[in-house]
Amino acid sequence: MDRLAHPTDADVAAVDAWWRANNYLTVGQIYLMANPLLREPLASEHIKPRLLGHWGTSPGLALVYAHASRLIRHTGQQMIYLTGPGHGGPTLFGASYMEGTYTEAYPRITMDEEGLRRLCRQFSSPGGAPSHVSVQVPGSIHEGGELGYVLMHAFGAVIDNPDLIALAVVGDGEAETGPLEGSWKQISFLNPAHDGAVLPVLHLNGAKIAGPTVLARKDPDEVRSLFAGHGYEVIEVEGDDLPGMHHRFAEALAQAWASIKAIQAAARGGDWDGTRPRWPLIVLRSPKGWTGPDVVDGVQVSGTWRSHQVPLSGVRGNKEHQRILENWMRSYRPEELFDEDGAPNALVLSNNPAGDLRMSASPHANGGALSLDLDLPDFRDYAVPVRAPARSRLESTRKLGEFMRDIYLRNPDRFRLFSPDETKSNRLDAVFEASDRAFAERVSEGDVAISRDGRVMDVLSEHACHGWLVGYTLTGRHGWFATYEAFAMVSASQTVQHAKWLQEAHDLSWRAPVPSLNILLTSTAWRQDHNGFSHQGPGLIQNVITHRGTVSRVYLPPDANTLLSVADRCMRSRSCVNLVVIDKQPQLQWLTMDEAVEHCARGAGVWPWAGTEDGRTDPDIVLACAGDVVTMETVAAARILRERLPHFATRVVNVVDLMSLPRPSVHPHGMDETLFRELFTDHVDVLFAFHGYPGAIHQLVHGRPDADRFHVRGFIEEGTTTTPFDMVVRNRASRYHLVMDALDRARRTPAGASELKAWCEQQLLRHEQYVVEHLQDMPEVRDWSLGDWAERG
Repeated sequence: MDRLAHPTDADVAAVDAWWRANNYLTVGQIYLMANPLLREPLASEHIKPRLLGHWGTSPGLALVYAHASRLIRHTGQQMIYLTGPGHGGPTLFGASYMEGTYTEAYPRITMDEEGLRRLCRQFSSPGGAPSHVSVQVPGSIHEGGELGYVLMHAFGAVIDNPDLIALAVVGDGEAETGPLEGSWKQISFLNPAHDGAVLPVLHLNGAKIAGPTVLARKDPDEVRSLFAGHGYEVIEVEGDDLPGMHHRFAEALAQAWASIKAIQAAARGGDWDGTRPRWPLIVLRSPKGWTGPDVVDGVQVSGTWRSHQVPLSGVRGNKEHQRILENWMRSYRPEELFDEDGAPNALVLSNNPAGDLRMSASPHANGGALSLDLDLPDFRDYAVPVRAPARSRLESTRKLGEFMRDIYLRNPDRFRLFSPDETKSNRLDAVFEASDRAFAERVSEGDVAISRDGRVMDVLSEHACHGWLVGYTLTGRHGWFATYEAFAMVSASQTVQHAKWLQEAHDLSWRAPVPSLNILLTSTAWRQDHNGFSHQGPGLIQNVITHRGTVSRVYLPPDANTLLSVADRCMRSRSCVNLVVIDKQPQLQWLTMDEAVEHCARGAGVWPWAGTEDGRTDPDIVLACAGDVVTMETVAAARILRERLPHFATRVVNVVDLMSLPRPSVHPHGMDETLFRELFTDHVDVLFAFHGYPGAIHQLVHGRPDADRFHVRGFIEEGTTTTPFDMVVRNRASRYHLVMDALDRARRTPAGASELKAWCEQQLLRHEQYVVEHLQDMPEVRDWSLGDWAERG
């Protein structure tokens, strides 16, 4: 420990050489496309025509990385590095290059002068590498393009991962975002006995893209008090002097590591009273753009926001800027850092850990390589008996909760449910039979299912729950994020960012497939008996369906048995975003388990018992549906037509896998043309009742035969606090609207159509009057079922 905190001259020389080499590579990536080692005078033709990248944060990131590597060498600590300031991409490209992992992943980027030229040339260039710490960077599980999520991903990575430390650098610009401001409390959910640790490094370099940052301008006493109030042991390092900064940061990192190990040893050795530990946090204050140009064109650059991106922007056409750039790069003394072939020399490489201990080579940052499949019970064991369709009601998500309960029991180290204080509300509370909620703060006598050893993650933050699950899955474990449908939009951009990550990872052979991001949405737009318009919005479906078929999956199970079948499929999948939408309220049950399994395998199917076609000719109208409430309305509409116009032929098609609708060339789940025509014909009009926004269906069936014949009824932003049936009426998706629309869209107008339409109008008027007077739906709607009428074909 003494040498760790007080490095020898040899230690400092190795760390400093590595740091200088990384800074040199960072500048080279931003500016150069040739002459990467300056073995000839710098000329205009060596400079990129477009200068893109971010310098300001990079020296601080490199300092932290260099010292973390030294700590790993001395201790054997498993550690991953998460870069909150994602624009510090060249630092992490350079780090993985010097550790050799970049060449392992991309053999053409060799460890020589030509490889170095390619590394510099490709950065932020067409056909090359992006400027962020993206999925293409070995060792990364966090891109940092959209700021605010670094601590969430870090904490998710260490949950149930006891030997791992996630070192998370938080930029002071990032620290101003809402999600990051809400992330400091995450130590309140960490258990040192069976979780790893997160070491936040708050990097206060004073400025963001065009101005000062809040925390950098606060009095240090206030910053210290802020984080002490959150429960951290605050360790501070400040300066720009060398080698002083190396000595001070080495001491700070050693102190933080020793504190983490002491906390864990006490918790794992039985010497822990259960109180939340005071975890370490490092506040690093170093100048923005440290070691870069001090003054350019008479204006201060280093230590200001002007160093954020490219400090010298006109190098190709400005000889003075070109001179400053060359002097800047030569200040790192590259001749001391690279050998004759152009590879990092022995002194630089001596700071690297070995093998998998290199942070860019950590298996934890390529979580699919570590991931074990879940030990899943047979979902059929939780089947709901269904003697006939639509006779009984059940809260379908309760069965999923029972399924999750037993997954918890069978997988104590690789499965978690993450929910923003809604586990019980979502009817998933059977999980509490297997585990309490996780909570490291004090527990009161009246608390229920809360303990420091709990493994159900309940915190009132969609951002945190989503981010935890992302970190959890990217490091190889499995789980669900369950939330109310409308408020999934709070973290929708996180869903989009993760989908992009998975899309890019799909094209990287060295990235092992990871467990999927499984999202369960309940409390849906159509059932808000006590909540209002604010709780009504199915927008996340729109976000997910726009992503590539390699990633996007959307399921709309109409009952418990289809939900169980879909959930099992989601938990067995890899590298997907699985969106499952079903309400938590009591709902009619439609299919036996065997029928549900077959239906989910096909993605969509005809329910012959619901329609009235004779099977010899095409129907007059196809009534399609996707979503639990609109499925009930569709089958109810089909029954009205059957009873009142028995010679009017209807076909009812239910869609459970929304991504079965596109063509197979668009999505791998897309049904082939033969099946599509079998279900929807190729010329009969289709009246489609959909859970979400109508435009989604039009988007998905684009390119199908005569796609204009699809007419969609869905959520059209009409809502309030009202009865369940009034919601479908307001959005013109009720059974009565569907009947009238079917008659208008059908190939022929049967006798009695006008009378039936008039009756439907009367029913809608009666409904309007009834709910105002009685504060509930009409009995024939409220208690509707198929009774003894339905028999399966």
